[in-house]
Amino acid sequence: MSIFNGRRLTNTTFKLDVERMRRGWYSDKYFENVGHMLETLGRQGYVFRVDSPRIADGHLDNISIADMRVEVQWFARRRPYALVAGVDKALSMLYHCTGIFDDSGEFSGTWGQLNVEAVQDGVLAHYNGDPMVVRPVIKVRGIYRHFALLETPTLGILSRASRIATNVYNTLVAARGKSVLFFPARFDVHEVQAADGYAYDIAVQRYNKDHQGHLKSFVSTDAQGDWWGGFGGGTVPHAVIACFLGNTTEAMLCFADTQPSQVPRIALVDFNNDCVGTSLAVTEAMFDRYRMLKSQGNEDEAEKFRLFGVRLDTSSTMRDTALEPLGDPDLDLGVNPRLVVAVRKALDRAWESWDIPSTWQEEARSYCRNVRIVVSGGFIPEKIARFESLGTPVDIYGVGSSLMANDSSTNTDFTADVTAICVGDEWIPMAKSGRQSCDNPDLAPIAIDYVVHEEARNGVLEEDLT
Repeated sequence: MSIFNGRRLTNTTFKLDVERMRRGWYSDKYFENVGHMLETLGRQGYVFRVDSPRIADGHLDNISIADMRVEVQWFARRRPYALVAGVDKALSMLYHCTGIFDDSGEFSGTWGQLNVEAVQDGVLAHYNGDPMVVRPVIKVRGIYRHFALLETPTLGILSRASRIATNVYNTLVAARGKSVLFFPARFDVHEVQAADGYAYDIAVQRYNKDHQGHLKSFVSTDAQGDWWGGFGGGTVPHAVIACFLGNTTEAMLCFADTQPSQVPRIALVDFNNDCVGTSLAVTEAMFDRYRMLKSQGNEDEAEKFRLFGVRLDTSSTMRDTALEPLGDPDLDLGVNPRLVVAVRKALDRAWESWDIPSTWQEEARSYCRNVRIVVSGGFIPEKIARFESLGTPVDIYGVGSSLMANDSSTNTDFTADVTAICVGDEWIPMAKSGRQSCDNPDLAPIAIDYVVHEEARNGVLEEDLT
């Protein structure tokens, strides 16, 4: 699965469309074309007898191009590094889909004829911009036409998963150890959620490793947790507040009353563009219910009304009513540091105006000061870094579309190059100009039967692997 547990995921997790992947359904057409060409040349008995600009004539006796063995390396080109994810799925594609079809249409798998090395998900692949000096994440030696079709899908999963993992990691660094909620599900098709959520979890674990952190992974859908055993979490959307006629307090009381106590109670407080007033109203109402139930000795029910946090999600075109305009009005639009400070100050002192017995005042004070502030809406690493540099009292950042960014600075394209060919028993460099075979100390051999061992450790019967 990753460097964090030394395990690898297999197709019991990925559930690949193996039959169509073997036929090239997910591959760029030119790979299918050259596969057909090489297969045809093999049936015709074609051998290479012309000159090569790379190899002396003495090495060119009757070389079978159809069965040419090659070395291919997969590598990322994101500077200064890519946090690698998606390796296990790429290996699963190679394991299940490397092979050839016979004349009757029967598929014969040839994974066992490959020599494969790969890194674990969670490693950093550094890149300085020089394609002659790269850190391969997978290296394969084998008959080219047996796995040529798999270049497209293997590059696809490595590129997407590593891009999201790297984006999340950089966002966590900007947040200086504060939790980042993973909210991008609504910005892409649902089929990608499992891989995206896995990439997010890899980033959280890598951040904890590098920065001695203890962050947990928080995803918004169950699908995002599918590959690593997580589950979606969340509170209330704006829509349900509308269903309660704009009464956020009543919506939260009903939410708290009907949900298991382990679900964090986070109030969305910007519906009426009054984050301070709504935060105060919700906090007081929730505490009143909490105090009443606790006074009755009903501790379990009381915990259902412990307010975990308030979430500020003010539109970027609006100024909250709590803020007086500044010289530059744009500074106060949306969720901004002044608004967060205003909410924090109001929450910390909220208990002082409550009509409660003196014996409850200390608990009320603690209740208010333990209400976290969650912010969302347009947060990117640069904006988060600015909030942190100003000491803005944010506890949790909710981040969505920026974690999927694919611009000039976040592009995490992977490339697969043939770097050598085998003539006789000799491996000869054969990369295109500007490329060469490179090493990576994180590469490790992949056993032919690695899937069987991994599934056995997971309690899956061998007959289930077919």
